[in-house]
Amino acid sequence: MTYTNFTVETDSDGIALVTWDMPDKSMNVFTEEVMDELDAIVDQVVADDAIKGAVLTSGKKDSFSGGADITMLKRMFELVQREKAKDPQKAVEMLFEGAGRMGQLFRKLETCGKPWVSAINGTCMGGAFEVSLACHGRVAADSPAVKMALPEVKIGIFPGAGGTQRVPRLTNQQDALQMMTQGSNLSPSRAKAMGLIHEVVPPKKLVAAAKKMILDGLKPVQPWDEKGFRLPGGNVYSGAGGQLWPAASAILRRETHMNYPGAAAIVKCVYEGLLVPFDVGLKIEQRYFTQVLQTTEAGSMIRSLFVSLQELNKGARRPAGIKPTKFKKIGVLGAGFMGAGIAYVTAKAGIPVVLLDRDIEAAEKGKAHSDGLITRAMQKGRATADDKEKLLSLITPTADYADMDGCDLIVEAVFEDSEVKKGATEQAEAVLKPSAVFASNTSTIPITALAKNSRRPKNFIGIHFFSPVDRMMLVEIIMGKRTGDKALAVAIDYVRAIKKTPIVVNDTRGFYVNRCVLRYMNEAYNMLAEGVPPAMIENAAKLAGMPVGPLALNDETAIDLGQKIMKQTIRDLGEKAVDPRHMELVNTMVDTHGRLGRKNGKGFYDYPAKPAKKHLWPELATLYPQQDADSIDFEELKQRFLAVIALEAARVMEEGIVTDPREADVGSILAFGFAPYTGGTLSYIDGMGVAEFVALADRLRKKYGQQYKAPKLLKEMAENGETFYTRFDPYAALDEAA
Repeated sequence: MTYTNFTVETDSDGIALVTWDMPDKSMNVFTEEVMDELDAIVDQVVADDAIKGAVLTSGKKDSFSGGADITMLKRMFELVQREKAKDPQKAVEMLFEGAGRMGQLFRKLETCGKPWVSAINGTCMGGAFEVSLACHGRVAADSPAVKMALPEVKIGIFPGAGGTQRVPRLTNQQDALQMMTQGSNLSPSRAKAMGLIHEVVPPKKLVAAAKKMILDGLKPVQPWDEKGFRLPGGNVYSGAGGQLWPAASAILRRETHMNYPGAAAIVKCVYEGLLVPFDVGLKIEQRYFTQVLQTTEAGSMIRSLFVSLQELNKGARRPAGIKPTKFKKIGVLGAGFMGAGIAYVTAKAGIPVVLLDRDIEAAEKGKAHSDGLITRAMQKGRATADDKEKLLSLITPTADYADMDGCDLIVEAVFEDSEVKKGATEQAEAVLKPSAVFASNTSTIPITALAKNSRRPKNFIGIHFFSPVDRMMLVEIIMGKRTGDKALAVAIDYVRAIKKTPIVVNDTRGFYVNRCVLRYMNEAYNMLAEGVPPAMIENAAKLAGMPVGPLALNDETAIDLGQKIMKQTIRDLGEKAVDPRHMELVNTMVDTHGRLGRKNGKGFYDYPAKPAKKHLWPELATLYPQQDADSIDFEELKQRFLAVIALEAARVMEEGIVTDPREADVGSILAFGFAPYTGGTLSYIDGMGVAEFVALADRLRKKYGQQYKAPKLLKEMAENGETFYTRFDPYAALDEAA
């Protein structure tokens, strides 16, 4: 038989090599067609008496499979939503059957009566690792390219094709829970230590080792299907289980604040599934998977953190018809912390970079930052000495603008001062080739204003990185009024080349991310002035789903920087542009108490020497009369934080600063961790329902102020029954073209 996505070759020993190699795809993924073909291959292996067993491997270099295909998930959700409108019960039944398809296929494979071995040559994620776990033997290549994981919890769901049942039957329950609830990657050595794979071999011997397992008499029966099987680490109702399970529930609550149905379902599936026979456990998993798939959280997270994220990473907002840029040389102006970080990620992508500062000593110091980062990566086993030598050879420190000659792109990251940026722009453009693009990494100054310093405003654009550059995955690309499509295409090509996610933002003060972040921190100022205890402010934000409390975040960004921004805003827009209570608080912190933030060891928090942990500054609670904590509506505090940020995102959409809801959602999560379970700022509103959100905003406005005033756009959407993804449908143009 012939297949589109697989080849099947049987050798003289009777071993069938099943090679998964999807045409026109860089990575194998599960689709309906792939599952149909794998189903037929299992039948073929069983029916052919000449076949003793099968080895499943990938034809892709350094990649086994990335798991499920995004288009399959999208179609499933769209189908269920359509059916729900007609027959809710039928929709649930369809979802239940769809949720069980992959699990049933994998169960068929492991009970077919012939041994299967998975030969894992590279990235093996989600459903791909689940099918590997269903094989009777598992061999992985000893290579940094091999990473195994069940990461579904990160997109709002959980391993629903047998993962929650097989993993805790192969390894101890604590490790199983930790692996799945965190979605963490496993190296071959770690997976072997956990008992999830059997062998780790050199890459060239991978298939041979897999075949040898079969020739050596591998049993075509899983351990849990044999009589007398015992769980690793003991039963649920045992001494070990009595210690694990109460703690597991407490840890789940502490880490997720019960905001993530997928994570809770993992714990339930493992606990309940280990009390019953394996096939009953699979049915329990299927029921919970169906339940989780119907949650708002799952739909929103899959859309933003899986579908939209991949689309943006592939250049969804890149102008059509412009030839992709192959970067031969990139310049970075300014070798401070930000510029040095930009140089590092550029060199790490294999692109030569010239790093310029006022003198060679400062430029060399900037290069030393990259040396430190790659050295720490080596210490953690994530880089080699060769990687370090190659990366550092790509960074050329200089103090001479003439060295910028030949650059395809220059990223300016000098001091946040208009005059300093003006001088850097003029000196760089004097040596730039006509086709080169100049980008400013400003966080506050409008790009249109900075472009006035350029002789080529069409080739002038904003590329706003977040700190620390090496760790933050989002980049805002800011369009000035005269920025051309070519500059946008080059900027997106660059951001993709350094493996970060681009969002496109039109020009405004603070752009998109900083406007939202400032609302978050300003609302904390409001709460302090109201007398809400500081610890309650921080805890409410974290329980609402934010990774860092607003006061801690303010310390990271620096309180004195906030003071400078407020003063500049007053100079530009007048006294009414800044809440006087906020100005007073910041002046008190900076001028009276010298508390600048983490950088000087004291801000809203105190930062004692290690190993002591940071803690809220005790005197902070004395700055304002304190309310009785019991009289404060804690749930309302949580709502206030999410609502005030989401309202700012809605205003940004109304003003046309952001035009694609995918970028607003993904940007809010990647840049400052906006409650990922919501799917992002706009999905939070859509998920609640626009009319209900407007009503909430109105209640909060009456109690706490105009920051909660719903923009006209939201009110209009509420009246029309619209959502952001229907009003600003990112796929409308594609649908029309089709």
